[in-house]
This record gives sequence, C-alpha cells and structure tokens, in this order.
Amino acid sequence: MNRRTALVCGVLLVLAILLPLPPLRIYPIVGIDLVCFALFAVSLDLLFGYVGLLSFGQAMFWGGGGYVTAILLSHTHLDAVLVVVLAVLYAVVLAAIVGAIAVRRSGIYFAMVTLGIAMIESFTAFQFTDLTGGENGLPLDNRGHYFGFPIENDVVFYYVVVVLVALGVWFALRLVGSPFGGVLQAMRENEQRLVALGYRVNRYKMAVFTISGGLAGFAGALYALGNRLAGLDMVDWHTSGAVVMMTVLGGIGTIVGPIVGAGLFESLDYFVSKTPIGGETNLVMGTIFGLCVLLFRRGIVGELLILMGRRAKN
Repeated sequence: MNRRTALVCGVLLVLAILLPLPPLRIYPIVGIDLVCFALFAVSLDLLFGYVGLLSFGQAMFWGGGGYVTAILLSHTHLDAVLVVVLAVLYAVVLAAIVGAIAVRRSGIYFAMVTLGIAMIESFTAFQFTDLTGGENGLPLDNRGHYFGFPIENDVVFYYVVVVLVALGVWFALRLVGSPFGGVLQAMRENEQRLVALGYRVNRYKMAVFTISGGLAGFAGALYALGNRLAGLDMVDWHTSGAVVMMTVLGGIGTIVGPIVGAGLFESLDYFVSKTPIGGETNLVMGTIFGLCVLLFRRGIVGELLILMGRRAKN
C-alpha cells in the first residue's frame, strides 16, 4: 500500500469514526448501511478491478450471507459470532461452486452466467416463504449475543461494524499488494502472456472469485444484523447493478475508490429520497452517475490518486 492510498484510507477511517458524532450525527443504521456497502463494493473491485471479471451476480453472496445470518439467528441459539462465520462459509462455498462454472467464461458471458445463477437464488428466496419470509423478508427480534454479550445499542454496533469492515479492507489491500495480487493485475492486462508463461489462470480466477464472494457474504451478514432484517432486495439483481455503479463511481482497481463510491451512492440515495424530488431518485442518481463517468473516467478516487501522484513528482 503506497502513501497516497494510505492517506485516503486514513481520511476515510476518521470520517467513519466521526459519522455518528456532532456535527454530522448520521443515524447509526444509515452509517451501518454505508460501511457495509463499502465492503460489498470492495469485494467486487477485487474481481472486476484486478482481474477484469465483471459480475452481475454479486448480490447472491451479499444476500446469501444476510439470509443465512437471519435464518440461523431466528431458528437456533448459536452465538452471533459463529452465525457470521457460518454465513461467510456459505458465501465461500457458493462462490466456489459458481466460480467453477463461471470462470471458464469471460466478458459478457461471465457476467450473464453470474446474473443467471443469482436470479435462481433470488427466485428460491421468494418461493421458500416459510424459511425466508418471502416478500416480507425475515425480521430479527435482536442481534443475538457476541461471545455471550448482546449488542443492541445501534451506536455501539456501528463501531463494531466499522472495525470489522476496516479489517476486511485491510485484508483486501494486503491481498492486492502481494505477489498474488501482482499476478491478478498481470492477468487483467494480458492473460494470454501469463498462460504462455505457465500460469494456470483459471485457478487464480477461482481463488479471487471465492475470496470476493466471502467478503461480500461477510458484508451482507453485518448488514442484516445492523438492520435486523434480511429481505429480497438483498438478492435482487438491482443490488448487483448498484454495487457495479458504486465501484465504477469511486474508481475500479483502487480498493479505496469503491468505498468512496459506495458512500456517495448510498448518501445520495438516502438524502435525495427525503427531498421533494424523492420520487425521481433513480433519475437523479442516473444523471449524477453519468456526469461522474464523463468527468472522472478513472472514477473519483482514481483521478484523485493520479493527481496526487503528479503533484508528488513535481
């Protein structure tokens, strides 16, 4: 991790700490949503930004992690920590299965395979109403116990989520900064050259796809706990599309860019909906997204990092 990325990470962490405090006073549940979506976007950036594989089914891991968390807390007496671990395990196993099918494809074919499988999961969640609650979703009476202690205070849980998400982002940064991450970036630039050098690129794709799914499932589990609800919107294809927008908006291939993109996207979605033009939220969001893509071709943070690099050279 270079100094520019470290600086942006530091600023984002300080901002996350200050969100529930004066003068910002962001409602803790909204803050939890922002932070969880940030990790969700990071999970897609690992796949799209560093390997060049655009998934339109990322919500299957995000929503799957959320549903597994809600189902286990509703029907068992397991500690919430173990529940989250099992939710991540579900996402990892699902990603491994989907990856075995999808990574042999590329481009639009890869995107369509992931979208198709995600829609199967969404249809399943809609049909099995006894287990998932169907259209009503699966509400939680409480967030469970963590090593025997409940965390029902929204502000306290927000900071717990901030710490866990920060660890997830740190893991992603370490991963892309490792030799493994170097191979991923080389694969994105010229996959055939790596094949000629003897690299088994499908194994690398499988590995990063599985890791990406696990991070998305982890974020989804935290989101469900924070909102005390897992619903169909978590596995809907629109959510997969939204996270693609977040990632592109912030800047693909940067890790920190999707965090900014997720924060901006969710903040705009929340605050615009509270205004007199709230009924036209999608129109406003689409216009802002289009303008940002035209003005910031590398994403907001992508352009910022390049600008900081130029100033450092001068």
